Amino acid sequence: MEVIPVINCHDHDIKCVKDKLYHAGKFLQKGDWLHLDISDGRFTFNKSWRDPQQWAYLRPEFNLEVHLMVEEPEKYLSDWSAAGAGRFIVHKESLSEAAAESFVKRARTMRKETVLSSVPHTTTAQLWPYLRFFSHYQVLAVEPGPAGQKFLPTVLQKIKFLRNFAPNAKIEVDGGITPEIAKLVKKAGADRIVSSAYIFGSKNPKSAYKKLQKA
Repeated sequence: MEVIPVINCHDHDIKCVKDKLYHAGKFLQKGDWLHLDISDGRFTFNKSWRDPQQWAYLRPEFNLEVHLMVEEPEKYLSDWSAAGAGRFIVHKESLSEAAAESFVKRARTMRKETVLSSVPHTTTAQLWPYLRFFSHYQVLAVEPGPAGQKFLPTVLQKIKFLRNFAPNAKIEVDGGITPEIAKLVKKAGADRIVSSAYIFGSKNPKSAYKKLQKA
């Protein structure tokens, strides 16, 4: 199971970002992945830290995937690409089919990976028209917003559906991840999990990270 730590900090809280980067540096290797939540207060009710220029200034030695929980995600692509993001996670709920196709094409010209995400209440039938544009998928197992929410077990069926649809895809699960939940989503077909509260809310983030890897 691939485990990616999440940086989920309140808007303008650069100290929080630096603190999590410091702790991540104790258990990640150069070139490992970090996940950054970008929330605009429109798609979500909260705003999270989302300054690509500051990220570029920090110059972390890790690869970065950005989770765009935003309206009009195409407006974020160029700046975050320039800041070093290598993978973009975008939501079905913020894209038309034409916008999804356009986003993937633009990202491909920049040699960036794209991942399609959906919120828990989005059904597989609603997701279906978008799947053809993407090769990899994320299942959000909580409502878009702050870290620390509880995993919604109804998403297990969506994970199974995506695995049957795309046997070779990377399927990532985000939200409420613990070692016990990691085992459930792995059995359903996921091969990548992201975690914020379980890792960085622990007294020993490195130990928490290792426990998730062993799930």
